[in-house]
Amino acid sequence: MGSKGLPALGGEGYGEGQSPSPGNQHHMTLYATHTKVQPRAVQGRVRRVKWLVLWVLLALYYIVPWLRWDRGASVPNQAVLVDIAHARLFFFWVELWPQEVYFLTGVLILGAIGLFAVTSLFGRVWCGFTCPQTVWTDLFMWVERQIEGDRNARIRLDAEPWTPHKRRLRLTKHAAWIFIAMATGGAWIMYFNDAPTILRQMLTLQASATVYFFFGLFTLTTYTLAGFAREQVCTYMCPWPRFQAAMLDDQSLVVSYRDWRGEPRGKLREAGHGDCVDCAACLHVCPTGIDIRDGQQLQCIGCGLCVDACDDVMRRLDRPQGLVAFETLANLAASQAATKGMAANAARQNAGMAVRRIPRLLRPRTVMYTAVLSVVAAIMVAGFLTRDTLSLSVLRDRAPLFVPLSDGSVRNAFTIKLVNKTHKTARYTLVLEGAPGVTILAQGADTDQQGRPVLTTRPDGITEWRVLATTPARAHLPANLPISFHLHDPQGHDVAHAQSVLLGPPP
Repeated sequence: MGSKGLPALGGEGYGEGQSPSPGNQHHMTLYATHTKVQPRAVQGRVRRVKWLVLWVLLALYYIVPWLRWDRGASVPNQAVLVDIAHARLFFFWVELWPQEVYFLTGVLILGAIGLFAVTSLFGRVWCGFTCPQTVWTDLFMWVERQIEGDRNARIRLDAEPWTPHKRRLRLTKHAAWIFIAMATGGAWIMYFNDAPTILRQMLTLQASATVYFFFGLFTLTTYTLAGFAREQVCTYMCPWPRFQAAMLDDQSLVVSYRDWRGEPRGKLREAGHGDCVDCAACLHVCPTGIDIRDGQQLQCIGCGLCVDACDDVMRRLDRPQGLVAFETLANLAASQAATKGMAANAARQNAGMAVRRIPRLLRPRTVMYTAVLSVVAAIMVAGFLTRDTLSLSVLRDRAPLFVPLSDGSVRNAFTIKLVNKTHKTARYTLVLEGAPGVTILAQGADTDQQGRPVLTTRPDGITEWRVLATTPARAHLPANLPISFHLHDPQGHDVAHAQSVLLGPPP
């Protein structure tokens, strides 16, 4: 981090060679007063990309709950739905059950490793372009700018007394913020409930208290974090800035100030100075209120707005753009070394740009991230393509373990559970293997021509059957006999099986 912000951490700070002493301890404070950041609007290539990303992400967030996907009459037709009541996660054609939560875990792992890989290549593009805190803060600041004006107008408004004009502007701004926050909280609720139904219930005051609670919670957090906390979330609350530096190396593209070209700073018409005219345009557009010329800092989210601001100034001064740019630390060091000792700015410009190299995409950490991504993605795809749509589980009775009958036979009781993940009813024949002569009976089930139970599954659900297994009279079977239950489809194919044991008295 740059050293210019350090004195603020100690209140008034100490002069060169000073140290805290009993005589000046009353000047020291452990906390710095928060200064409200009022960023200025800026136009440019980076800003246009940010606007595109912002509107695309907001459109997806608000529209996706209203998309429909036909899955049949008995299944929700919302394309993306987390159905808590029925323990299902629907994502277009994908339906996940609770026992398939490992797919969700895999998606989270892919997201984390992907974020590490992107950070190692392009710095904090997640923070600067796609993070929800950045997206909604950008939206709130845009609304604020439309109502109260740009940076200077807002600063003047803050300093004004509370006149009717100021009250009207502030009331309008906060009303717009609350409306956006309510839309945000309402949209989040719709990801867990059918969107048209829950909207109608909320408007007619028929929704549950739980729905209203979470709606209010998400509305309040959006309004607070995007309207007031803003850069403090990125600086103090978010853990990502604390360890994202571990993903960076000297080949990572990060927002940088080319000090070899800009220093020493000076006025426009002063000789012997670099390209930086100390206009502070980069500082005034920064959403976190830092000066990129101080070097890499924890508060920098990599949004690149300072690039647009500086390019605009350089363009008006008829100087080469790129004084602030996305650059690698390796190129900065090489340019610094190549221009050392040069007095003429034109010579520094030519020498500094001549040593620039294209960032190396293939390096140990990016290869490692790509390998991990490929392995996890392959496991996920293989697991999804081979996932069973039908599963069989067997739970034997524990009290009593078995029942001796009067004719000398022994009966064991089992609970059979069939999980049908399709949306169609199916019939399967239950077959017992591993115990010759043992007969099975499923209570309430039909039987085929051979007397074997035929179990019917309900669509997209779990069906339980009570199954009784009876040994022949006076059969000499082991007291603990491993057996297996099999399900055969109408064509006789074995589609599922489960292991269990048949218990009885000692021979």
